[in-house]
Amino acid sequence: MRRIRRIHLPRTRRDRRRAYQAVVALTVLALAPATWMNAAAGPRVRSVADAPAAPVAIVFGAGLWNGAPSPYLAHRLDAAAALYDRGTVRAVLVTGDNSRDGYDEPDAMRAYLLRHGVPARKIVSDYAGFDTWDSCSRAHRVFGVDRAVLVSQGFHIRRALALCTAAGVDSYGVGVAAKHDVTWAYGGVREIFAAGKAAADALLRPDPHFLGPHEKGVAEALR
Repeated sequence: MRRIRRIHLPRTRRDRRRAYQAVVALTVLALAPATWMNAAAGPRVRSVADAPAAPVAIVFGAGLWNGAPSPYLAHRLDAAAALYDRGTVRAVLVTGDNSRDGYDEPDAMRAYLLRHGVPARKIVSDYAGFDTWDSCSRAHRVFGVDRAVLVSQGFHIRRALALCTAAGVDSYGVGVAAKHDVTWAYGGVREIFAAGKAAADALLRPDPHFLGPHEKGVAEALR
């Protein structure tokens, strides 16, 4: 029969103080990436109405429902269409996941924008935006984007701004409003844990999962 080890709590005041200091130190270390992310990106979060002009809007994928954009993704695309309609941007780069058969975020995003008045020649698709760092890195290195307005929900936009800035894209972000439901709560909690990876990506700047050759789609859309 296996013996169950007992957890011994600190008994002396000195041991309790050391345990408390260790917990505080670990908490600070855990929250440091999120603090950096919010401090670096906060001043650059805007609305559709006051976003500064830029050549391109970058819209990040947010899942599909039965092959169509999820409600969260649809809200992002609505904001991108509004930016184009206002003349704030002259082209839209949709970046998402197309890593498996039957799942194609960029084409679904493109179809949605077409239905909402954005001309086909002004929409560029990135099929290898597997995560936020890949989308930002590929936007700069593959598509030649140097300046952009990023579009995502408020809980994600600061991480996108921090990563795109690190990738070489001078960015402002539109934080799209979202209903405070279970998805919103999950997204907020997820960002706390994702901040650590974001800090590592910003520091180390790894190659995206798929780099590929330079593409002229954005340059052609801007002509």
